Amino acid sequence: MQVNGRIFVVEDDTFIGSMLVRALKNAGHAVHYESTTKNIIAAISNWAPDITMLDNNLPGMSGLEILAEIKKQNISTQVIMLTADDTVETSVKAMKLGAIDYLTKPFNMDEVLLVLARVLEKEKLRHEVGYFRKRCQHRNLKQIIGQDPATQALLAEIQTIAQAGVDTVLVTGESGTGKELVTGHLHHLLSNGSQTPLIRINCAALPESLLEAELFGHTKGTFTDASHDKKGLFELADGGCLLLDEIAEMKVELQSKLLRALEDRRIRRVGGQEEIPVSVTVIATTNQDIRSLVDKGDFRLDLFYRLNTFHLQVSALHNRQNDIMPLAEHFLAHYNQRYMKDRIQGFSTASQELMVNYKWPGNVRELKNVVERLVVLKNPSMIEPHHLPPEIVGNDTPCSDSMSYGSFILPPEGVDIEELEKNLIHQAMEQTNNTQKKAASLLRMKYDTFRYKLKKHGLLG
Repeated sequence: MQVNGRIFVVEDDTFIGSMLVRALKNAGHAVHYESTTKNIIAAISNWAPDITMLDNNLPGMSGLEILAEIKKQNISTQVIMLTADDTVETSVKAMKLGAIDYLTKPFNMDEVLLVLARVLEKEKLRHEVGYFRKRCQHRNLKQIIGQDPATQALLAEIQTIAQAGVDTVLVTGESGTGKELVTGHLHHLLSNGSQTPLIRINCAALPESLLEAELFGHTKGTFTDASHDKKGLFELADGGCLLLDEIAEMKVELQSKLLRALEDRRIRRVGGQEEIPVSVTVIATTNQDIRSLVDKGDFRLDLFYRLNTFHLQVSALHNRQNDIMPLAEHFLAHYNQRYMKDRIQGFSTASQELMVNYKWPGNVRELKNVVERLVVLKNPSMIEPHHLPPEIVGNDTPCSDSMSYGSFILPPEGVDIEELEKNLIHQAMEQTNNTQKKAASLLRMKYDTFRYKLKKHGLLG
């Protein structure tokens, strides 16, 4: 599938510029065009492009000067130089200053699109590597913490399933209960410490046709952008685990193809004829009641039986009260370290009682977010009842239903507004399963503004 990007073009020749803009837009890219260098650095920074295409011979500033300023200000964009000078000296200067590539005029538009596709793919991989590195840095939050009998029973069940080496598992539970942690723990046990892949796809994030191509791959020429054969996630996860998140959102038509893959452990790429064997453990998760979906005809009964053979049910947090304070202490230690605030020593007895008796409708995710807010915004020596959100204390309705924007009280010690913004964006991405458009909507931001802030805070992954 083609990777589309945001392309900023700076070219004083309006004929070449308009030709570039038309071709790039036809290829599905978002394009911003400038023919002058007036306030060009600010314009590039504000628009936050993935790639900036710079003509070298520009009025006011040369392309190389603009490139040098982009690198000096650490603007997150890759630069491709456009030049009529094909000498080695020019290209060497551009590459030394940090250009990722250069194109010599007159250029072939197919060549331009290929270069862009290659750069965008590299950027995508770079962001993915950065994302997974960050996840590894915060792996202390990625472990199952719990003393409750329900949690201990779940851990024992995971251990038994992993030892048996089963190939299909269904994980259910309310949103925020920790289904992703269960999946990660199961994968770790199944892989026995080796570096086998765990590949995740959100079944609700893509339309049926794209989801099918992502899962099973496609052959060259199957559709417009299929310029080459592409492996699907089943093939990429071979030898490891494939996580089908929000499986209940998968359309019934595609469910039959998934069932066939689970039964035969062979897949066929979209547009292909070859049967390709795969050895992969499929883990499906959902927060919905699949049985009721079967009754409504929205989920295949035979697929449900195939998935439900090994079923892990993650209990809601209010049903495992013994886990609440160990989890709270765990999150407190983590966020004290992350935000370099070692003042908070713990929770008072009165606070613990309120927290244990609260229903936690958002489950573990809500608890984690509450503790993070306490560390960032309150930072007392001991967390007392008056520090807790009103919905926990019981003197107000939940913040999600009734909080007004004017109700936030600035603490006497002040806040780091940049860190607060980064934190809110991080929470929005978590609550929307890293769906950028939904997260932007949650924060009442325009999508372009949200992407800019993701880049600004290093959260684009």
